[in-house]
Amino acid sequence: MLRKKNMMGFFASTFSFLMVFAASATPIPLYDIYRQEDGLTYNDLALTAVVYFVGAITALLIFGRISNHMGRKPVAFLIFVLTAIATIILIDVNSATPLIIGRLLLGLACGLASSAITSYIADSGSHLPHWLPSAVISNSPMVGLTIGAVVSGSLVEFAPYQRTLCYIVVLIILAICTILIALSKETVEKSPGVISSFKPKFSLPQTDKKLFPIAAITFVSTWAMGAFYQAFGPSIAVDQLGTHSTLMIGILFSSYLLPSAIGGPLTAKLTSADAQRIGMVMFTIGVIGIISSLKFSNITMFILCSALAGASQGAALTGSIRSLLADINLKQRAGVLSLIYATSYTGAAIPSFIAGQLSHHMDLFHVSIFYGILALLACIITLIFAKNPKHVKVEI
Repeated sequence: MLRKKNMMGFFASTFSFLMVFAASATPIPLYDIYRQEDGLTYNDLALTAVVYFVGAITALLIFGRISNHMGRKPVAFLIFVLTAIATIILIDVNSATPLIIGRLLLGLACGLASSAITSYIADSGSHLPHWLPSAVISNSPMVGLTIGAVVSGSLVEFAPYQRTLCYIVVLIILAICTILIALSKETVEKSPGVISSFKPKFSLPQTDKKLFPIAAITFVSTWAMGAFYQAFGPSIAVDQLGTHSTLMIGILFSSYLLPSAIGGPLTAKLTSADAQRIGMVMFTIGVIGIISSLKFSNITMFILCSALAGASQGAALTGSIRSLLADINLKQRAGVLSLIYATSYTGAAIPSFIAGQLSHHMDLFHVSIFYGILALLACIITLIFAKNPKHVKVEI
């Protein structure tokens, strides 16, 4: 009976984690419509990416451990409320302001989910094969973003009420998530200390101080590439690859994100260090191919190389998360996962800011070279320094 309750919790938390990120990607296929009909500029759209990452980082730094004290389920309900408010705001976008506010709230929701709901996944999946919860945690954001972008792009392209229907669908799904979580078993007992938990504090399992920096390098380089798609995906589709289809924009955006789900399971028989090394080598090859496809405006090559980079990202991230979650107890998971995702979001935000500044002076092909250099440096460092954990925990 307990095993069935754990499986229910694992399914509910996994589905909810996917759907929160799906909601965050729902506006992206509409960006070009907002630009044409409401006068938004590329600078406005770039700012939506910045505030999204700022919201996520803020949630992780300040609220990353509250689920240890309030419980996983109450925090999950809070996440659904934040996502629903953002979605309602996005139903009526007529200027940059509601889009920016909506994306900020979605960033807060995704950041909080990256700690609380991932901890729920790890708690409920503790009886499953060790690689499975790590693969779900590492790849669900990318898969969720894919679902949101493709479904939204399809609804905008083929269904009526192109500016509102996709958001109504999100609200219905959030209601389903709420029911599933309500029916699931809580995995953490409530305890005092909620206010003190607002002080940033991360648990870090490691026997070697080089473990986390190498994992952080894989987080930064791969999430940075994902942010490149998020910030410039519609512009790449329209300006570099010559398509105005919202469905195709969603597919191009997802061609990097969805294959990440494949990479995680492929690492099941590899050590965490081998998964990091192999993943980063293949990731770098894929990024070089992406840059080349932009040079020649080859949409087929772009999709194939994006898929290779995405799958490789999944392998590298799963290996890194496995190394940091080795032998972690329930109370430590939220802090560890907050550290992982705070690093990942920071790794997405800072390169995005740099790329945004570069875009004032060069085209997207030359901007993409910046990401290629970042991937190559990360690959070299990972090949040299990646190590396996030894199951010792320290706290910082």
